[in-house]
Amino acid sequence: MTRPNIHSDHDANGVCLRISGALLTQSLEAVEQAFTQVKPQGGNVTLDLSGVEALDTGGAWLIADLAQRARAAGAQISYEGLSPAYSALLKTVAQSIPDEPVAVSERRSFADWVARVGARTVGAWNDTLSMLGFLGLTLHRLARTIVMPWRLRKAALVSQMEEVGFKAIPIVALMGFLIGVVLAFQGATQLKQFGAEIFVVELISISVLRELGILLTAIIVAGRSGSAFTASIGSMKVQEEIDAMRTLGLDPIEVLVIPRVVALLIMLPILGFIADIAALIGGGLMSWIDLGVSPGMFATRLKENTGIWQFAIGMIKAPFFALVIGVIACWQAMQVKGSAQSVGQRTTASVVQSIFMVIALDALFSIFFSVLEI
Repeated sequence: MTRPNIHSDHDANGVCLRISGALLTQSLEAVEQAFTQVKPQGGNVTLDLSGVEALDTGGAWLIADLAQRARAAGAQISYEGLSPAYSALLKTVAQSIPDEPVAVSERRSFADWVARVGARTVGAWNDTLSMLGFLGLTLHRLARTIVMPWRLRKAALVSQMEEVGFKAIPIVALMGFLIGVVLAFQGATQLKQFGAEIFVVELISISVLRELGILLTAIIVAGRSGSAFTASIGSMKVQEEIDAMRTLGLDPIEVLVIPRVVALLIMLPILGFIADIAALIGGGLMSWIDLGVSPGMFATRLKENTGIWQFAIGMIKAPFFALVIGVIACWQAMQVKGSAQSVGQRTTASVVQSIFMVIALDALFSIFFSVLEI
């Protein structure tokens, strides 16, 4: 096949553009610049395609783009020597070419900024109301499940408990151990200045049992399990499986959300307890190595100077953290709008919002227990 070529002739009727050769995508580079340099100024323009040996989508786009530019310049376009097969392809490609976008200068006035802030505020308020409604719906289904426990899908619950709890034990235990080591090391560095190394036991125990153990566990669960909840349910929404459930008379909240929330309510306190024990072991080991506080002395001071309420406060927070993580993750999944990009965006939003709410809730609990002087 010969190389593509374009040649223009002028006559009394206007301009005739003679296009010949094989207009295939792999050979368009040789003629693309020549097509671009053709700038019809109006009048009649005839496209003679009788010499075209082959035409694919790339070549049809080149011809259709030339015709579109000619029409935009006020020219009248006509075709000659166009076979029916090429005519259908050229028509399809021409219909698919978008109109030239109108350049719109971005408005940066103060009023536009206020409008954007207002729109985002309204959107955030609507999202808050939607999330509260979803929380109420989840609590209603949870209460109904407590009253009628046979409605709970036990196989799904056990599966979620394994994913949320059992498989998270290694990372939670390692995190707790390292936190205990860091607290002991940093605490020893500061307490040595005052000759009060022995108080590192209280520093580790109160910090871990009351705050850090359950807080960091909840953050890990939010990033690990919360994202998994959003991704799995969001993918089901993209594939219209949730709509299929509703068609079959199944409640997606009861089938998908309740087993995940109940699994979090059961497993998060257990994971928090494991993190506490691992942190105390790590802190005790570091205290023994760095300060010479024997394990027996560490255990004795832990028993004498750390009340049971320090541990209970951490465990009281766990169900609230679990409920927040589960509800936010599942609500974000229900907001997916039918694309893989939406699943990714909602998964990211789920993790960010869950971690933020866990930290905010922990701050509220700290204020509450401080007021109660516990």
